[in-house]
This record gives sequence, structure tokens and C-alpha cells, in this order.
Amino acid sequence: MRNLMAFIVGGFFGAGLLISGMTNTQKVQGWLDVFGDWDPTLAFVMGGAILPMAVAWRFTLGRKPVLRDHFDALPDPTVGRKLVVGSVLFGIGWGLAGLCPGPAIASLSFGGSGGIVFLIAMLLGMYWAPKLRTALD
Repeated sequence: MRNLMAFIVGGFFGAGLLISGMTNTQKVQGWLDVFGDWDPTLAFVMGGAILPMAVAWRFTLGRKPVLRDHFDALPDPTVGRKLVVGSVLFGIGWGLAGLCPGPAIASLSFGGSGGIVFLIAMLLGMYWAPKLRTALD
């Protein structure tokens, strides 16, 4: 049942990425080009994700999920070296590729060697991240 729900929710997520333009690298890089030809439309995509998630976190307090034993805890709000380094690396990759992990995986469905290169780089980053994390401790 959990796998079926993950498949359905993942399908909705991927469709949302396609509809919102998050798989279009030029649109994403236009959002990041603040001093050039800036495209502010992805602010609505981010707001459309942040606002419902804030409501969902609030809604889960004191409740039990249907398909699990408990909801995950709220993220730690502390800003530390690991968060800053991870955010900088994520931002550099996002700016260079024009994709973040979710849209990169969704964009694999319509081909292109750039997406495959990004996926390989992302998997290597996921492999090396724990080693970098322990080095920062």
C-alpha cells in the first residue's frame, strides 16, 4: 500500500514539476538571473509549495498517519556550518544545471544527455555527502 501511495504521489509531484516549468532549465536559470533577464514566475511555484507544507506541518500535530506509525519530526531550525555548506553546494548545482533533484529525475523521461550527466553527478554527490559531513564535524 505504501509503495502504491508513493507511486501516486510521485506521479502528482512529477506532473506538477512539468506543469510549473521546473523541468525547463532556461526558466529556472531565468529565475536565478536577478541582474539580467529575471523571470519571477517561479516565486509562485515556491510559494505554492511552502504555504501548503506549512499548513500540513501544523495539521499533523497530535495526529497519527494512516500508512506509518508516526510523522517525521520538524526539521532542526539551527543554522550551522553543515546547512550553509550544503545549501551553497545545492545552489551552485542548481544554478549550473538549471535543475534540482526532483525536476532532474522528471526530465529524464524526455531524454537528453544533460539530464543523465546531472543524475550521475547527483548520485556521486549523494555518495560523497556523508563523507564530507563527517569531515565537517
